[in-house]
Amino acid sequence: MMKNSDKVNICMVGTGYVGLVSGTCLAEIGHRVVCVDSDEKKINLLKKGIMPIYEEGLKALVHKNVKKKKLFFAKSIKEGLHHKGHRAEAVFIAVGTPPRPDGSADLSAIEKVAEEVSINMSDYTVIIEKSTVPVETCHRIEKTMTRFNKKHIPFDVTSNPEFLREGSAVSDFLNPDRVVAGVPSKQAEFLFKKIYKPMMKHSQVIITDVKSAELIKHASNSFLATKISFINAVANVCEKTGANIDDVAKGMGSDKRIGASFLNAGIGFGGFCFPKDLEAFYWLSSQKGYDFKLLKNVQDINEDQKMWIVKKIEDELWNLKGKTVALLGLAFKPNTDDMRFAPSIDIVKALKKLGAKIKAYDPISMSNAKEVIKGIEYTKNPYQCVKNADCVCLITEWDEFKKLDFKKVLTLVKHPILIDGRNLYNAAKMRKMGFTYKSLGRP
Repeated sequence: MMKNSDKVNICMVGTGYVGLVSGTCLAEIGHRVVCVDSDEKKINLLKKGIMPIYEEGLKALVHKNVKKKKLFFAKSIKEGLHHKGHRAEAVFIAVGTPPRPDGSADLSAIEKVAEEVSINMSDYTVIIEKSTVPVETCHRIEKTMTRFNKKHIPFDVTSNPEFLREGSAVSDFLNPDRVVAGVPSKQAEFLFKKIYKPMMKHSQVIITDVKSAELIKHASNSFLATKISFINAVANVCEKTGANIDDVAKGMGSDKRIGASFLNAGIGFGGFCFPKDLEAFYWLSSQKGYDFKLLKNVQDINEDQKMWIVKKIEDELWNLKGKTVALLGLAFKPNTDDMRFAPSIDIVKALKKLGAKIKAYDPISMSNAKEVIKGIEYTKNPYQCVKNADCVCLITEWDEFKKLDFKKVLTLVKHPILIDGRNLYNAAKMRKMGFTYKSLGRP
């Protein structure tokens, strides 16, 4: 049980994947948190207990902490800063930073938050930048707040990058392998450590200067994206030489210097973090006079990898015009409803261009998928999806697809062709059952 002296009044601006998870988890560890969003519809849903996003375990934690009066929702920063007589000591910024056409991050929402906070704060406040942003963003926030801070109220701007994986974000927040803070003063560091005190017993806390903390997130995600593109490139070499990517990845991952994570060959990475952060880091490096060519190559490999599955379908079906392709999974990864930068979007676009008819099923992300993928048939279950299909393609490795009754699938499909975009299934078993089975980098 947290002592009252250790509790911090927090205003979390933004209720997306980062903001809602972070705000809820901060309430769970004992703080009083007000989550703010300018989207009134979203706040009204949250006040009714309806989640605007899907994240494993989140709904139960929201309901629990609302009931305990530790988690609240508000429609304005002004209300969030002075909620029911409680002044916010820390303001987390967790708003969207979408990519612009040139690859840079759109930071207009962050600027707006900085203005609103500076106008409405009434005492020393620590601004904690949580959104993924390019280095020097905190400096920009500080300049903006100074400009609008007519009452000359003291404040500090800190960087606290998030390392949450969609699908396991709640667990990641409550059990982090490290917590990073870029702080400009001892006063800000003290409050930061007070907020994260429950984590400090079992997690590494890294205190840096502000710019280093900002850079850590982009560097981390870009490195992981590089690792994914590397193993996908190796998988392509395996296909051409007859080697087995599963064995190669196991041999590589057994080296402690490399590690086994992010060495699963597939149809490329998606989601809002890796593609956006990779592009933003490349743009920033270019702006600073360094041509980070490696990042561009990683991006190119990932784009090419999405078309691997399209090529495999063409190899098996020859002409796609009028033929039915069944897609199992649409979200960029399992255990999330996030469709942002999902590989399925480009795969569907390419298949439609070739004249294919597409049926699709995803356990969670169907409603979000319908907003970004038009002109395909969405089905109620995987068996309805594969019925009369000329080819079945696994796009997202949901647990539900691991447990499919493939004897039943064989009776439903027009042709028993299975393209496994995630190397989920046992090749020998699938072929023994009667499928023409294709996977990445496996003989």
